Amino acid sequence: MTRKIVIDPVTRVEGHGKVTIHLDDEGEVLQSRFHIVEFRGFERFVQGRPYWEAPVLVQRLCGICPVSHHLAGAKAMDVVVGAGTGDGLTATAEKIRRLMHYGQVFQSHSLHFFHLASPDLLFGYDSAPETRNVIGVALANRELATQAVMMRKYGQEVIAATAGKKIHGTGAIPGGVNKSLSTAERDALLQGPAPLNADQMVAWSQGALEFFKDYYRKNKDFIDNFSRFSSNHLSLVRKDGGLDLYHGVLRAVDSEGRRILDDADPQDYLQYLGEEVKSWSYMKFPFLLAVGQENGWYRVGPLARLNVADFIPTPLAQREFEAFKAATGGQPNDMCMHTHWARLIEILHAAEMMRDLLQDPDITGSRLIVKGKRQAEGVGIIEAPRGTLIHHFRVGEDDLIQMANLIVSTTHNNEPMNRAVGCVARKMLAKTKEITEGMLNAIEVAIRAYDPCLSCATHAYGQMPLEVSLFDSSGRLLSQRRKNSRF
Repeated sequence: MTRKIVIDPVTRVEGHGKVTIHLDDEGEVLQSRFHIVEFRGFERFVQGRPYWEAPVLVQRLCGICPVSHHLAGAKAMDVVVGAGTGDGLTATAEKIRRLMHYGQVFQSHSLHFFHLASPDLLFGYDSAPETRNVIGVALANRELATQAVMMRKYGQEVIAATAGKKIHGTGAIPGGVNKSLSTAERDALLQGPAPLNADQMVAWSQGALEFFKDYYRKNKDFIDNFSRFSSNHLSLVRKDGGLDLYHGVLRAVDSEGRRILDDADPQDYLQYLGEEVKSWSYMKFPFLLAVGQENGWYRVGPLARLNVADFIPTPLAQREFEAFKAATGGQPNDMCMHTHWARLIEILHAAEMMRDLLQDPDITGSRLIVKGKRQAEGVGIIEAPRGTLIHHFRVGEDDLIQMANLIVSTTHNNEPMNRAVGCVARKMLAKTKEITEGMLNAIEVAIRAYDPCLSCATHAYGQMPLEVSLFDSSGRLLSQRRKNSRF
C-alpha cells in the first residue's frame, strides 16, 4: 500500500518533465522517478537528408544551446568529408569554432546561473514563489541582474559574429567554417565600448564567482549536504589531461578518482557506452559497459568535468580550480549543489578563452575549409554546457544520411537526476501529511543543479501549471496544491 506525489511539470528548466514519488504507510519514500514526458524524433528526422544539412538541422533540437548541436554535427561530418577528427581543420576554422563554442558556454551558463538557479540561492528554496524568480532577482540586486543580462548578451554577440546569427546560425560546415572574423568584428568584441568587451566579461565572471563563494561561506551546510551521493564521472579532456570543452579524448573516473575509461578515442564511443531503456521515460539511461548497467551510470557536465580534468589551461580559472579541488582534498566532488560552483569556474574559463582567441591573428584568417578522402561514418563529440554531447552519423554513397545516433548531455545525467530526486525526497517528504510549495521546489532545486535540457529544449508559452496531489495508501486525497508560473 502506497501513496503517490506527482510534480508535473518541473519548472525553471528547459523542456518538460515530471516527478513521481511513492511513499509507504509509514511515510517513507519507496520509489522516486524523474520522467521525461515528451518525444523528439530527430534521429529519424535527419534520415534521408544530405549530409551537409546535418549541422543546421540538428541544432533545431535546441533553442538554448543550438551551437553545441551545430558543432557536434559539424565535427561528425568533418570525419565524413575526410577532414579528420578534430585536428585536421585549418587553424582559422578550428579557432573560429572554438570561439563560437566558448561564446555558447558563456551565455548558456550565465542564463542558467543568474536566471534559473540564483532565485533559490538569493531567497531560499522555500521562499514565496512570487519573489523567487528572475524579476525578484532584478528587484533585490539590480547590479547582479544587469550583469547577468549583459554577460548573456556578450556571449550571443560572439555567436552572431562567428555563426552568422545568434540562434541557429550556419557558420560551421563539414570540413571547416564559412566565415572568419573581420577586423572590425574582432575589435568590437575584444575592446568595444564598456561593458561589452572581453576584459569586462572576465572581471564580471570573477565577480560572479565571489558572489557564490560568499554565499557558500554563509550556507556551507546547505550547499554541501542538500543532495549528495557518490557516482562515476565522464567528460572529454585534452590529451594532457587539461579541461577542453571543444575537443579531446574520453575519460571516466569512479567516485574515488580511479580511471574507468582511460583517454579513449571518441570515434570508438560505442565500445565503452551502452544505453538502457525504461518503460516510464522517453529518455534513455547510459552506462559504462566496463562497469555494467547497475553501477555504470555516471554524471556529466561542469561538476564531472572538474572531477575528471587534471587542470584548466587558463590562469584565473586554474586558480579557482585549485580552490575547488582543495575543498574535497583532491578527491572527486559528489555534492550536487557544487555544480553551480563548477559552472561559474567554467564561465571564467570561457571568458579567458574568448579573450585569448580574439587576440589570436588566426581568427581573421582566410583559409577556412579542408577536405580529404570520403568516409561512410563519423562521430562528433563536444562538451556542451550541460555535459558530453555525442552525434554519430552514417552516410550512404548517395550523400544521404542513413543513420543518426544522438546522445545529449541530459541523457547522460538521467540516472544522477533520478538519484538527486530520491535524495531530496527522502529528506523533505518522508512522513509528511501536508505538502508545502517549498517542499516541491526543493526537489526541483536538485534537478535544476544539472541544468537539464529535457526536450533539448523548448519552453511552453504562458501558463505552466504545477499540480501536486498527496494520497494515502487507500487512495484518499490528503492534500492538494496547485501553482502557476508565467514565463
